[in-house]
Amino acid sequence: MIDSILTSSVVEWSRLQFALTAIFHWFFVPLTLGLSFMIAIMETIYVKTGNEFWKRVTKFWMTIFGINFAIGVATGIILEFEFGTNWSNYSWFVGDIFGAPLAIEGILAFFMESTFIAIMFFGWNKLSKRMHLSASWLTAFGANISALWILVANGWMQYPAGMRFNPDTARNEMANFWEVLFSPVAINKFFHTVTSAYVLAAIAVIGISAWFLLKKREKEFAKKSIIIAATFGLFSSAALLWTGDGSAYQVAQKQPMKLAAMEGLYEGKTSAGLSVIGMITPGKEYNDGKDDYVFNLHIPGFLSFLGYRDFNAFVPGINNLIEGGYEYTDENGQKQIAIPVQEKIERGRFSIAALAEYKEAKEKGDEAAAADARRRLEADFKYFGYGYLSNPTDIIPHVPLTFYSFRIMVGLGIFFILVFILALWAAFKQKLENKRWMLYVFLWSIPLVYIASQCGWIVAELGRQPWAIQDLMPTVAAVSRIDAGAVMTTFFLFFALFTILLIAEIKILLTQIKKGPKIENS
Repeated sequence: MIDSILTSSVVEWSRLQFALTAIFHWFFVPLTLGLSFMIAIMETIYVKTGNEFWKRVTKFWMTIFGINFAIGVATGIILEFEFGTNWSNYSWFVGDIFGAPLAIEGILAFFMESTFIAIMFFGWNKLSKRMHLSASWLTAFGANISALWILVANGWMQYPAGMRFNPDTARNEMANFWEVLFSPVAINKFFHTVTSAYVLAAIAVIGISAWFLLKKREKEFAKKSIIIAATFGLFSSAALLWTGDGSAYQVAQKQPMKLAAMEGLYEGKTSAGLSVIGMITPGKEYNDGKDDYVFNLHIPGFLSFLGYRDFNAFVPGINNLIEGGYEYTDENGQKQIAIPVQEKIERGRFSIAALAEYKEAKEKGDEAAAADARRRLEADFKYFGYGYLSNPTDIIPHVPLTFYSFRIMVGLGIFFILVFILALWAAFKQKLENKRWMLYVFLWSIPLVYIASQCGWIVAELGRQPWAIQDLMPTVAAVSRIDAGAVMTTFFLFFALFTILLIAEIKILLTQIKKGPKIENS
């Protein structure tokens, strides 16, 4: 019992520490990803026109980019180290697969990004205009390629593909690199994440530019920046809607429990509606007989369509996913009947026991017993992770937080589209300076876009709990066997460090913004 409590404590504190690091890291990354492309676009206009005004614009936003980039790197390094310190069992179990895209990110993408960012900042008077422009575009592509490999690794955790389990080492090994890279979950996650980052960066540029207009400073700079950012943001929002649809489909196919949590859906439905605005019944739990919602405004049949491309499809709820018995179509297009989670737990434990028997037989040199144990291990290996769970309800994530985070994310996403349209309308109608209420809306959209961005990650990561690797390894089996007190101590140390870094960045950014774009010497 004491062992179980200590293990649980380590798991919870390790999850908190990792979440803390990821949240702070994601404060910096999306602005970097989106701003890099807008900088390249602005510099392209400068090179094409030869107008020194655009050089001033480019250099100002480049400074904002550089401040953000430096602190983002620091938090990202800590995040990767935590896989070894807090999640060593995870790293052992799948390190051969998970480490590959991270290694490529460090060797190829980050090296490319860090090389060309130096040229971008210090090569203005040393390179031709076109060479410097090339460095700016390569920095933007390097930053986004870096994100690709990290999101491929994360996508693999959401849907493990291209692997095989080696019972001799008790590790998963990469069987097909291209299946890992081009997994539909990984590719869709990459495009959805980076387009959300572009939206965030566009809102940040519009909001900062609105501040200049409110202060009646750098009016031409602010107006041109708003036009570039709003156009970039509007196209990015269109891509974000498209990838959001793809995300809903992939979640329905690969992580149905996450979809049920996102919708607060306990009882499955045919022609299930997509909840637009709703309130989950407080205290609602699995199979308690309470209504799912206090109130719910939904679009009839739309959840079925998003998840299964069929308005009449059955969408399983949390109760159905635990109890099984409903019909679904597997990856091979075959109709199957879902089995209860309790049976998955039992079969997972058979698989874990078979692995132990296999290793024992191999040590004794009993090849026949080893072959039989391996056959039983492989027969139930897809339920391997369930064997570490204690109760079928362990697979239910935090439903209210997932449900409300999803609605905040989507609602604010629609609001940002309106911001982009309004900004473009006002800019072309020459009304930006006259609508102070609108400028304040743009300015206060900056914290809102960060809230929306963080909510997206809450849905993605909290929605798949308890899994470190979907269906293969729960967090309770992934965590390092370390003292909970050590994790608690480092949690508070990191919290203090990251808070100081965030305050420092905000102060430096505000100072730079107040200075405004520098006047270029002729």
